[in-house]
Amino acid sequence: MSAGTAGADPTTGTGARADVFHDTIAELTWYEVERAALDGAVLLWAFGVIEQHGPHLPTGTDVYLPSARLREVRGLLAERGVRALIVPPYYWGINVVSGSFPASYSIRPELMTEVVADLMAGMARDGFRHVFCFSGHGDALHNRTVHAGVRAARERTGIDASFVMEPELAGRLGLSPDDPCLTLHATGPVDGGAAFSSSTAAAPDGDAPGGGLDVHAGRWETSMMLHCHPDLVRDEVRATLPPTDLGPEELAVWRRGHDDARRTTPLGYFGDPAAAGAAEGHRSHLLSAEQAAAAIVERLERG
Repeated sequence: MSAGTAGADPTTGTGARADVFHDTIAELTWYEVERAALDGAVLLWAFGVIEQHGPHLPTGTDVYLPSARLREVRGLLAERGVRALIVPPYYWGINVVSGSFPASYSIRPELMTEVVADLMAGMARDGFRHVFCFSGHGDALHNRTVHAGVRAARERTGIDASFVMEPELAGRLGLSPDDPCLTLHATGPVDGGAAFSSSTAAAPDGDAPGGGLDVHAGRWETSMMLHCHPDLVRDEVRATLPPTDLGPEELAVWRRGHDDARRTTPLGYFGDPAAAGAAEGHRSHLLSAEQAAAAIVERLERG
């Protein structure tokens, strides 16, 4: 495993804490949370899963990455005069694609919808008026369920909850860009134009420079982990993994999930993790945070 040290080069992300409660409301007192709500703070909430990510990334990848993104978003919002608190990440989600792999756990969509709506009702009772939700997981049913929970919370409490995502993901999920449950942000290429998505939710449609698609635990996601949590990457394994070089036809089969996905990607990754780099992950991390922060500020200014 890679060795990280505190205070190292910020482009590598070394020294970052893997504790998902770090910098969240779990470390605050109830008085501090109440005061923040009264002062008009917004909430940022990441939705991930525990899911296999090949032989080189931890099963919590889809939790670690959006959590790191939200810490960056919070700082950018503060620079724009918007105070934000981070809710501890939600990590018991839905796995269709990885359903046949060990350590890929799911709950029923209807149960997840109710849990999300109930928790947001508590946030509304505390006086929070805006909750911005982010996904760290590309599974379509998982993201549709996050959207359903956001919609239920809005209808039951009147809170301005929204799901922050790229227009590309909204289109893949069949959601209207005018949906009030969505906060859409711009997308753009990183690394000199290579087609990597700005969040894990949209990454399944990115092209890998080697010719195949970069979908899951490949170059993009591994680059992000090398930046955010290098100590958790099994780098000696990563360096030995060949690119999968799979295209749209294989992607369609893979997305059917469960045994179809495991047959398509028997090692659990879809892309080229050996081509990943921390510098690329750093650029992508910053870009995705900047895009999200800008979209949040725009929504708040619209009222």
